Amino acid sequence: MTSELKNKLTPEILMEITNLLNLEAYYLDNRKYKEWLELLTEDLVYRMPLRETVEGVGVDDLATDSSFFDETKKSLTTRANRLYTKSAWVENPATRQRHFISNIMVEMTSNPDEYKVRSYFLFQRSRGSTHDIEQLFGERNDTIRKIGDEYRISTRTIYPDQSVITTMNMSMFL
Repeated sequence: MTSELKNKLTPEILMEITNLLNLEAYYLDNRKYKEWLELLTEDLVYRMPLRETVEGVGVDDLATDSSFFDETKKSLTTRANRLYTKSAWVENPATRQRHFISNIMVEMTSNPDEYKVRSYFLFQRSRGSTHDIEQLFGERNDTIRKIGDEYRISTRTIYPDQSVITTMNMSMFL
């Protein structure tokens, strides 16, 4: 990274991007899916490739030909809107969920209005009165774009640390 680009990354920008990610977690944890959708750009790419366990491969063990999901803002809007209906039986009764975001690192790009953001996540969810806790954890690589005075998520690639996803469904958003 050139010193010219590095100097443009101010503590204020870092704080605004961190606040965006914290606001996103709050919206998701409190089932404010319509508000969450407003944090996304119209040309959003939102995906989670499969992690494969292959002997001798090491850390570069992501499938290139398949994914758990590969979404757009339109498809996420459809999924989110369904959660407000009675046909979302997987969320009846509603799960209790938390998104924990940490290790946020922000880098400048060649576009002065876009930032590469890497963060770690831990998602935990419980259902009804059971004591079982579902969890998913890993890394997210985002592109955050400044549009006017606000920051929006324009791409997200989620890299789960698990090869086998043990959650009962993928109705959650990461």
